Amino acid sequence: MTAIAPRFGPQLIRLLLVTAVLTVGLLGALAGTASAHAALTGSDPKDGAVVDVAPREVTLTFSEQIAMGDDSIRVLDPSSKRVDVAKMQDLSQGGTVRYAVGLKPGLPDGTYTVAWQAVSADSHPVSGAFTFSVGAPSATTATVPDQEAGGGLVGTLYDAARYISYAGFILLVGGAAFVLACWQRGASVRPLQRLVVGGWVTLTAATLVLLLLRTPYTGSGKLGDMFDLGGLSDVLDTKTGAALVSRLLLLGAAALFIAVLFGAYAKRVTEAESEAEQDGEGNAEAGKAKADLAFGLSLGGTVVAAGIAGTWALSEHASTGIQTGLAMPLDVLHLLAVAAWLGGLVSLLVALYRVPDLERAAVRRFSRIAFTSVVVLAVTGVYQSWRQVGSWDAWTDTSYGQLLLVKIGLIAVLLGAAWFSRRWTGLLGEDAKTAKTAEAGAEAESHAEVGVDVAEESAEEDVAEAGTPADPERAVQLARQRTALATARKKRDRDADTERSGLRRSVLIEACVALVVLAVTTALTGTEPGRTQEKEVSRTGTEAAAPAPARPVNLTEPFDTGGTKGKGTLRLTIDPAGPGTNLMHVWIDGPDGKPMDVPEVKVAYTLKSQQIGPLPVVPERLAAGHWSAGNVQIPMPGDWHLQVTVRTSDIDQTTIEKNVKIG
Repeated sequence: MTAIAPRFGPQLIRLLLVTAVLTVGLLGALAGTASAHAALTGSDPKDGAVVDVAPREVTLTFSEQIAMGDDSIRVLDPSSKRVDVAKMQDLSQGGTVRYAVGLKPGLPDGTYTVAWQAVSADSHPVSGAFTFSVGAPSATTATVPDQEAGGGLVGTLYDAARYISYAGFILLVGGAAFVLACWQRGASVRPLQRLVVGGWVTLTAATLVLLLLRTPYTGSGKLGDMFDLGGLSDVLDTKTGAALVSRLLLLGAAALFIAVLFGAYAKRVTEAESEAEQDGEGNAEAGKAKADLAFGLSLGGTVVAAGIAGTWALSEHASTGIQTGLAMPLDVLHLLAVAAWLGGLVSLLVALYRVPDLERAAVRRFSRIAFTSVVVLAVTGVYQSWRQVGSWDAWTDTSYGQLLLVKIGLIAVLLGAAWFSRRWTGLLGEDAKTAKTAEAGAEAESHAEVGVDVAEESAEEDVAEAGTPADPERAVQLARQRTALATARKKRDRDADTERSGLRRSVLIEACVALVVLAVTTALTGTEPGRTQEKEVSRTGTEAAAPAPARPVNLTEPFDTGGTKGKGTLRLTIDPAGPGTNLMHVWIDGPDGKPMDVPEVKVAYTLKSQQIGPLPVVPERLAAGHWSAGNVQIPMPGDWHLQVTVRTSDIDQTTIEKNVKIG
């Protein structure tokens, strides 16, 4: 690096600073756009509803599958005290995702606040709150966290760890692929060894941080909870926790791969090169041993790399939505192609700046691999874009589509820089005589400007005249001088190569743009896909345009079947009490107000004015005294005649009849 500092250092520093500012700015600007798939689509009672009788439980319905804990739903009275008493119940059935929590009996009139938090199927946290009133609305002092799930300091640290983990994966996989496929002699080059090992350490550390931060990220939001062993145990039972643990196990295998790559394999490459000058059986045997080891490393490394990439595919966007069976393997291919291209790019950049004698053949091999990676990225990227965006309007109307457009623009810039790199690669060593003349001209220019070569030649003469001194310290000093002079000469010759200097600059620009692309990609993985955003907008717009009822239907009627223990109270709710699909709950209470278990409950709806019905509904028993039907179809609005039959024994039953207004 010191050899190029006088000519290229200031430009390099400015370019890196601009890239850093752009990266930080994009991460900060996009932090507010992150959201997840799942959304609250309904509740019982509804948001803002006023019910005559306090409900026995609060039910929440979501758009997609989520993960919730026993403390995920909290119900607060007007004085901010919790009134939920039972553990959360999973009432999901068919394609409906629904959860409920029981309430204390005999709640007084007033406004109640429901706060909830969950983890979406693609591993991102969601949260929200709404209110309902019993009797009449009232003032309330209930407070819910003003910070969204996954926000604050914990959210910032979590997003940073995700970015760093992607960067570590790219350096680890791309660096190792560059050594095995492009420049085998690089296995014994220290800068490349440090790059690959650094990628492994970075990915391992970031994965551990993600695992520890998972509890506060999806729960309390308090940084201190990252060391909560109980929370960590709960995380390990989730899909994301299992993916992170699997990644750590695969990184253990990757450590063994690195040890063999930079140990036994580097030794084989060195032995093969030393024997390449000799003819005979030894040279052939060394080459065969190196080829066999390279094949084994390539096969094993590909399996490990694909496994690590799979930990992302199994826990993020690819694992949710449509066509997951095809999306997940294509996501693995996408990540591997990114690593091979960008990780190899960084490796090439390190080699161009830190290794004076990088072969032209290695650069050309990487150029071919980069081209193949770009083709794979294009194919998989087009599919993922179709799958996640959903429509042409979503490209500009959703945050996901807008981010994707930014990413496509940056990749276009990246491909432009890559085109210049390929041009410089084609010129490398094209005309040895011309290159030698350029080196001589550069050397003469360097003599004229700084006189470095004169000093070097004088130093060489002094070293040569000194011979081998008797003083051991003097001998060590002369050896260091010889090494320094040889290194300086190699760097000077390298910098005099116009084609190599041009290639270094274009590759540096590629690497800087790649940093920003990685930042945008990280933001995309935390942003709700356009297809889902459009569904939510459509659903919201439809609900806003439809004439919603003032409140759901709530009935409370006493009954007496005439038999032993045949008296009780029936409570029934119909939500939203409009044409189409409705949710119905029936509660049977005994004379003491406690749930009363009965053998059978049947319901029927009749619209006499239109001669429709009776339409039978057989609710499902959820618990003692609680029956529910989640798909009650009412074809049109009107005054419907409701019949509820309650049977308390084999022969004792009664039917309660009531007219209800639908729509």
